[in-house]
Amino acid sequence: MKLRILDILKAQGRTKYWLYMQMGLSYQNFNNMVNNNTKSIKYENLQALCEILDCTPNDLFEEYYDK
Repeated sequence: MKLRILDILKAQGRTKYWLYMQMGLSYQNFNNMVNNNTKSIKYENLQALCEILDCTPNDLFEEYYDK
């Protein structure tokens, strides 16, 4: 699975910095999450992303196959 946060931001005309300010996470944790460099995501962060981006968890994820 892969997070589609950057794709959603682009489609909405918003920036990564804008989302960072909305989330209230440390920059390191936020950047790792947005760039898919994390192995887990807290439910509270998932819920916050859905509320801030006005989307569902299904919108946030896509299948990803490493070849």
